[in-house]
Amino acid sequence: MSSNVARRLRPCLFHGFQRTQCHRTFSRVPALYTQDDTKSVTHDYEKRIAELEAHRTLSECYPRLDKSNGRDIVALAKFRRDWAHLQGDEIWEGDVPVTVAGRVRSIRTAGNKLVFMDIDDSTCSIQVLCKYGQLQGEGVDVKQLKDFSKVARKGDWYTATGWPHKTSRGELSVLVTQLPTLLSPSLHQIPETLDDPQTRARHRHVDMLVNRESTIPLLVRHHVEKQLNDFFHEHDFVKVNTPLLTHGAGGAVARPFETVATELEGQQLNLRIAPELWLKRLVVGGLTKVYEIGPAFRNEGVDATHNPEFSICEFYEAFATLKDLMQKTESLLSGMQTKFDELKARTLAGLPNLDIDLFGPYERLEFLPTLEREIGQSIPDLSAPEAPQQLTEIFNDKNIPLPANPTLPRLLDALAAHYLEPLCHAPTFITHHPACLSPLSKHFPCPRTHQTIAARAELFIKGREYANMYEEENSPFEQRRKFRDQLRYREVDGEGDGRGTMDEGFVQVLEWALPPTGGWGCGVDRLVMLLSGRDRIAEVLPFGTVRNVVALGKGRV
Repeated sequence: MSSNVARRLRPCLFHGFQRTQCHRTFSRVPALYTQDDTKSVTHDYEKRIAELEAHRTLSECYPRLDKSNGRDIVALAKFRRDWAHLQGDEIWEGDVPVTVAGRVRSIRTAGNKLVFMDIDDSTCSIQVLCKYGQLQGEGVDVKQLKDFSKVARKGDWYTATGWPHKTSRGELSVLVTQLPTLLSPSLHQIPETLDDPQTRARHRHVDMLVNRESTIPLLVRHHVEKQLNDFFHEHDFVKVNTPLLTHGAGGAVARPFETVATELEGQQLNLRIAPELWLKRLVVGGLTKVYEIGPAFRNEGVDATHNPEFSICEFYEAFATLKDLMQKTESLLSGMQTKFDELKARTLAGLPNLDIDLFGPYERLEFLPTLEREIGQSIPDLSAPEAPQQLTEIFNDKNIPLPANPTLPRLLDALAAHYLEPLCHAPTFITHHPACLSPLSKHFPCPRTHQTIAARAELFIKGREYANMYEEENSPFEQRRKFRDQLRYREVDGEGDGRGTMDEGFVQVLEWALPPTGGWGCGVDRLVMLLSGRDRIAEVLPFGTVRNVVALGKGRV
């Protein structure tokens, strides 16, 4: 399976103060485009079709399941649990035989009268034993058994009905009482190995069949989301789903995707970049503990840790302080590590060991005092008009590349990326950011630096941001002022949705009284990367990044 792969080098150093742009590394991302061509039917495909048609019609190769006998298909994991007690050479012959189903992993013969077939259903595997001596009494002759062994192939789905049996070598098996039934044949040879990254990305289903470890991140995601749901359920949160299609973008600073709806002619809609403003509306409405797990969209670059479509978890809790939010974060991740240690011992045996300790408490670094310590000088008064120029001088003195369109927020964010984030290998909270970096959070004067700072914290692990939390701004007067300041920065740096208006609707919601509220957001994909030991976000998404998804949608396989 050859391909022409275009690789694009993505510069992402200091591309904005939003976290959705990678600002420290360059990442080579496979474009995964191939030439447009019609599907060529291989010789093996033709041979397989002819082989099947020699024994039955193609329509007979895809039968409906027949459960008229009242027997359900038994999952292979349950079969193993139920019959693990059998002794060597023991056969359990009860009132009715047992039916199992699975995909053929291997098939082998011993003469003309014995066929071994290993099947699995993604939970585990079982040996199916087709013995002529057992089948003869059911009207099966040697030729039928031989034909079955010729037609059955690795990748096919079969049901097998028979008696639980443990061989003399201790192999738990199904001793069939009738020939296994073909449910769905594989028309292609499943390769023994599949190593090329581009081929694996383009043929994800084949990759999963050949490299079973590639399914681990998908299972990890399932358990991560279950743990999140369980945690919030135990703490009496209400789970909700807020709109994906909006008129505004949703709170975070990022460029949204734009679209239109036939029902709303002439109106531009956006895919949300965060559920934040919707969730705070619900808190105003009386749902004082609310959370959501769902997709968000940011029309920005692709790199090792970013994809334009991603999963996010946010919660909002009335009367939660910044300290409460950090403690909840430690509790959540500590519990998650405990759970995954248990899963590793049972169902996720292939999961790599976590090389970081998620048990709290975590270290805390105050933004400005730590930054001053690292650069060896004081940060200028950030409320002064000349602050951007004074920060620029620090960049020049330290030989640090200036970010594009260097606004005050961009300069501060770039300094944090250069000096603070590398300090955060073990789980670490960076706290009390300058107020201009957090337009949706409460602010207060810092007693140490006398700067105006935000009641905010970010959790970093191995230098990457995993969670963002703050005490929410609930004054409509302050929020309107902060939105105006944000618009002034956007006029210079071009970030956000490009509209020169603030979200006046949200400000009006605050006029109905948002209680003191703590808000928290976490990238689900990054959690999955951390817990599955993957370095690239493409490895934890079912079909890779948007580049690969688009290529697949165009039929470029």
